[in-house]
Amino acid sequence: MENARPDRPRVLVLASDVLFLHFFPDDVLARLSQVAQWSQFAGRDDSPQLREVLAQADVLMTTWHSPFLRMGMLGTRPRVRLIAHCGGEVKSRVEDEIFNHIIVTNAAEPMASPVAEMAMALMLTLVRRLPDYNAEMRAGVVKTNEYVSCGETVRGRKVGLIGFGRIGRAFAQLIEPFGVELLVSDPYCTAETVGTHGGRLSDLDELLRSCSVVVLAAGLTPESRNLLDQRRLGSIKDGAYLINVARGGLVDMDALLAELRTGRLTAALDVTDPSEPLSPDHELRRLPNVLLTPHIAAGGIEMRQAMGAVAVEEVVHFCKGEQLQNVVTRDMLAMMT
Repeated sequence: MENARPDRPRVLVLASDVLFLHFFPDDVLARLSQVAQWSQFAGRDDSPQLREVLAQADVLMTTWHSPFLRMGMLGTRPRVRLIAHCGGEVKSRVEDEIFNHIIVTNAAEPMASPVAEMAMALMLTLVRRLPDYNAEMRAGVVKTNEYVSCGETVRGRKVGLIGFGRIGRAFAQLIEPFGVELLVSDPYCTAETVGTHGGRLSDLDELLRSCSVVVLAAGLTPESRNLLDQRRLGSIKDGAYLINVARGGLVDMDALLAELRTGRLTAALDVTDPSEPLSPDHELRRLPNVLLTPHIAAGGIEMRQAMGAVAVEEVVHFCKGEQLQNVVTRDMLAMMT
């Protein structure tokens, strides 16, 4: 796939054939063609063929299936001046040295709303006991309107949100009409910022002790790995709901399994660690108090097309000498997944 215009910058799109179609529909490619000549390379591993095309590129566009990039792969006198990633997370896509020589941008914004929507959907599904009622209906259980239980509403609850980046803020906006008390834990966020979104900045341990719903929306860093360890998971109140739409590594899996086996907590997990995807015989699949989805919170063709469009706009800005909107700096890396 190529659009050859030798008088324009060379853009190399590093994407599998499937993801290329997902991220770059015809209208997005037409926009890219206005400013650059582009070509696609589908390989996922380092190779002489990859290095040959990298050495001829001025701009790289990467996706989830792109090869991991190192400075040594770009040639002795690299032409590449911009790497525009179609996604949010870049630390596992390029080595640190690249940030010293090449501008890197991401396209995280389109993912925020879909992931926040998934967190909301999982929360409502658990609190309203939808899996239980569905199973009862399919099993032939008959209940009349004389049946009633406690706690099947979100309104009036304390909801804890761990992480207040794009996803956390989108979730805060979604939950505002539900009349909850929103507690937020994020070491990089100020009380004023949280307050403008209707929440209250909280100590993590206080949040875990007092909230009946806990939503994980934080990035995975060396500091946040196993953030919810045995002690902290044990401090969550009985009957609470734990929802993870961020990264599986935020939670100590062995400690979580121990808590779930007791039936004390209910969890909804879009992500798991260290096993992802989960093996068919994984214990999480058998626990009745676990709702699982296959890392699909940011799924959907519409979202992928939106990310491709954002990344292409960065390339357009770059080719026209305009200010870039989504530059990832070295200082930002410490707070990113």
